[in-house]
Amino acid sequence: MSGLVRFERPVVIQIGRHSPERAVFDVNDAASILLRDSGRQTEKRRAAMDACLKVLRGEAHPPAARRAFVAAAREANILRGD
Repeated sequence: MSGLVRFERPVVIQIGRHSPERAVFDVNDAASILLRDSGRQTEKRRAAMDACLKVLRGEAHPPAARRAFVAAAREANILRGD
């Protein structure tokens, strides 16, 4: 499993109060957001990054990364729709 690995359903987030909502469709996008935009380093953020990397290496399936990303986004208060 390399390249673009899509989620079954997108995750809707909003990084800043004045930024538009954004639909996250794949593991690559989720990993990028976790690296750049989700704020402070927390256990949920680290777990989500690890889950995304496992999917990209072919060691896990996208639903595991999506669940971890949703948990990290909820904790960072950027989750708008699941």
